[in-house]
Amino acid sequence: MHALLSAFAPIWMLTTIGYAVGRSGLLGERAEAVLGRFVFHVAMPAALFTMVSGARLDSFANSSMVAFAVGTALVCGLGFLAAGRLFGRGTADRAIGSMASGYVNSANLGIPVAVQVLGDASFVAQIILFQVLLVSPVILTLLDTGTGAGSGTGSGKAVVLRRMLTMPVRNPIIMASLLGVAVSALGLRLPHALAHSCDLLGAAAVPTALITLGLSLNARPAAVGSTDLAQVTAQPVRAESTKGAKGAGHSARAEVVVAVALKTLVQPLIAFAVGGPLLHLPEHQLLAVVLCSALPTAQNAFIYAQQYGLDTRVARNAVVTSTVASMATLSLATWALGATGS
Repeated sequence: MHALLSAFAPIWMLTTIGYAVGRSGLLGERAEAVLGRFVFHVAMPAALFTMVSGARLDSFANSSMVAFAVGTALVCGLGFLAAGRLFGRGTADRAIGSMASGYVNSANLGIPVAVQVLGDASFVAQIILFQVLLVSPVILTLLDTGTGAGSGTGSGKAVVLRRMLTMPVRNPIIMASLLGVAVSALGLRLPHALAHSCDLLGAAAVPTALITLGLSLNARPAAVGSTDLAQVTAQPVRAESTKGAKGAGHSARAEVVVAVALKTLVQPLIAFAVGGPLLHLPEHQLLAVVLCSALPTAQNAFIYAQQYGLDTRVARNAVVTSTVASMATLSLATWALGATGS
């Protein structure tokens, strides 16, 4: 339990600092929006480029990743369906609901938890690659389609196709990931000065995102159709369906409950079922899969919702609530599987 508390401590401290800074008004009224754009456009792309460019792209082709990927895909799909069928959300908000349900906090929480419980973080590195290269592009495509498909000229289908084809150029997260893939595939080594600069810039992504999350606890949630998306895509924003906007205030708490239940309970249970009875993973690998599947929602869900001009309540509260709940589920997974998995 002490190891888990040590892993969670930086998250709570930085989020609390952000909350205190927001209460004091030290950084002004626009601090949350400005820091969020800094994370999305600058720090996070630098971190992802550094991570992907230095990784082996074939490292996640194994049975353990299959178990984790199946759990992630099913839970993200359930989150997407729940946001639409139960809460009447539009495409973009459903994408955020999907991300809140199945996108794990693999970096700043997964790494220390894995080191403390599993002894190394090699499997977490594979999860980071999987989420960056496969899950994030799907989520961002849904966000882009849901918020901007009606903009521009021409037929609706043509606009959607054009936006999907040009999104890697317009979206800094995908562009950085693709550049990282190219560097890794070609076996290139960046000059030391450039690589070190990317390291320094990327290191600011997680702490700044947590500070921004803390700031948001003081602020009113972003309205659907705000102008932040224009700064991401350089396109006018099309508001989500009025049904989703009107129902947001009444269903936000229920949405958070559903997302957190999917994230902290359903996802690790699916990973256990696939990794154990179906794939017969060795005990230590099964522990790694279940433990990583039980990690809470990544703060990226909040950053994406904020930058695409969506209601941030569900993403923000899912991050905070799942982080609290995961202390119990991570402890339970370690207790249940750790004795045989160690």
